[in-house]
Amino acid sequence: MNPPSWHANVNEMCLATQQLSKQLLAYEKQHFALGKGDEEVISTLHYFSKVVDELNILHSELAKQLADTMVLPIIQFREKDLTEVSTLKDLFGLASNEHDVSMAKYSRLPKRKENEKLKAEVAKEVANARRKQHLSSLQYYCALNALQYRKRVAMMEPMLGYTRGQINFFKKGAEMFSKRMDSFLSSVSDMVQSIQGELDAEAEKMRISQQDLIAVNESVYTPDSDVTSPAINRNLIQKAGYLNLRNKTGLVTTTWERLYFFTQGGNLMCQPRGAVAGGLIQDLDNCSVMAVDCEDRRYCFQITTPTGKAGITLQAESKKEYEEWICAINNISRQIYLTDNPEAAAIKLNQTALQAVTPITSFGKKHEVHHPSQNVKNMENDKIIPSESAGIQDSTQLIAPGTPIQFDIVLPATEFLDQNRGGRRANPFGESEDSSKDEEEDSLLQQMFVVRFLGSMAVQSDDTSEVIYEAMRQVLAARAIHNIFRMTESHLMVTSKNLRLIDPQTQVTRTSFELATVTQFAAHQDNRRLIGFVVHLSETLGEESMSAYIFESNTEGEKICYAISLGKEIIEAQKDPEALAQLMKSVPLTNDGKFMLLNDQSEEDGTIHEEGEESEA
Repeated sequence: MNPPSWHANVNEMCLATQQLSKQLLAYEKQHFALGKGDEEVISTLHYFSKVVDELNILHSELAKQLADTMVLPIIQFREKDLTEVSTLKDLFGLASNEHDVSMAKYSRLPKRKENEKLKAEVAKEVANARRKQHLSSLQYYCALNALQYRKRVAMMEPMLGYTRGQINFFKKGAEMFSKRMDSFLSSVSDMVQSIQGELDAEAEKMRISQQDLIAVNESVYTPDSDVTSPAINRNLIQKAGYLNLRNKTGLVTTTWERLYFFTQGGNLMCQPRGAVAGGLIQDLDNCSVMAVDCEDRRYCFQITTPTGKAGITLQAESKKEYEEWICAINNISRQIYLTDNPEAAAIKLNQTALQAVTPITSFGKKHEVHHPSQNVKNMENDKIIPSESAGIQDSTQLIAPGTPIQFDIVLPATEFLDQNRGGRRANPFGESEDSSKDEEEDSLLQQMFVVRFLGSMAVQSDDTSEVIYEAMRQVLAARAIHNIFRMTESHLMVTSKNLRLIDPQTQVTRTSFELATVTQFAAHQDNRRLIGFVVHLSETLGEESMSAYIFESNTEGEKICYAISLGKEIIEAQKDPEALAQLMKSVPLTNDGKFMLLNDQSEEDGTIHEEGEESEA
């Protein structure tokens, strides 16, 4: 090597050494997928940067040593370790796509016309795809974990060889460095060996985990393997997992997309694959959730907004996920996540619903203290006077043991009359709508609420509102015991003549109750959205029948009770012109002379009460 060439190489060596010192200081700015335990490495590299600056004047003929002790390990780290992680990531992506394809095929299995052989084949295909995905993910995560150790060693091993080569190569190194440097290099060497030992232990642990995975039973990966008796947690206040989201692509065409959903406070979030964070899909506060039949798919449910508008439709992959999602959304919609102890509140809410159907008189005691019975039989001076409870009655005197509960109010007319004794049902083709509209125009009160029918049952007494609380308890308990989530949504029109349940889609009256036959009405104290009333009818043969109807409202039940009470006051006041005039002065009126509830009692909770177009639904 001639002197000019040698000098040029020395200059290149000096420039490279200076650049190396800068790179060591910039190492802490590098971002790895999982950064942990790097503080000691960074401080060590900072010390190495000072050492490199001191050795810079001695670097003249280290090209071969650098190629063997520094360049080669770095190249191996880049081409071997990083390439391996990239390859395993691609394999994991392919396995995930294959699993999505198999899950899409499984989700399209028909519910009504099941083919057990086809179902078994598709389920086995899903299990194999999941096993493959799980194995590839473990290999990928194992490589990522190993990278966290190797990337810490990959910079220190070259620097260790580089520094030792410099000291051994130059005799002047002994004069420049003290024994403290030898102890430092020894500690770095020990640290590298320690990290290598941790890597070996982690690799052995992952190897054992993969062996356990291979030996696991196939049922672990089979969807809906415990359909007969799944372990369902009904006290959830948060939930996460994959669901199929129904999207409309045309007037009659739809697509289903498998996405990751999770709850955050009172919001339902969705995070597509590859997204950095999730986005808001649905506000769950005061919403309702119910099971639906959708395109012959199993485990579908729909979330409805507080205004009664149909929201999103989702599909779970198993019965357990299906019921837990419904319970979690139902718990969140009641805003128990805002309480001091939301888990305890959820347990209490579900325990109340799961109480045995045997009579428990204490259910209504606390209601009697704050809410006297809304008994409308006692009238003095043409005004309604709530009567005091005649004492807590035995539940068997209120509702006969074994009384059947009707969960669906949409029935054929004859069957409905048999079970509920006289509730008038309009013609389903709408021929009676004209008379209904005439009645609305003559009515002094029109108030509409969005409600969902929970159940109805025959009762033996209407002397106290405790019969309503007992009916609420039995209906909720029966729904919880039999896993009934479906609810029929209606518009409850309260007028000064009757209560009408209107189909929100067709505007056809489902059933109607004369206001004079409503003898009791009350709202639940704890769950303020629960409302119930008792209808007392006289049969043709002189017999009397009483039925309790329980609803869940989007607004507070007390507001519905207020509207019913106002309607009854109007009925009584119409008998005396002076009393009617006095009542009209005390209650606000619309432009067309009809009674109107105050805005702060209805509009804030989504109640429809406009005196114009909406009130004439």
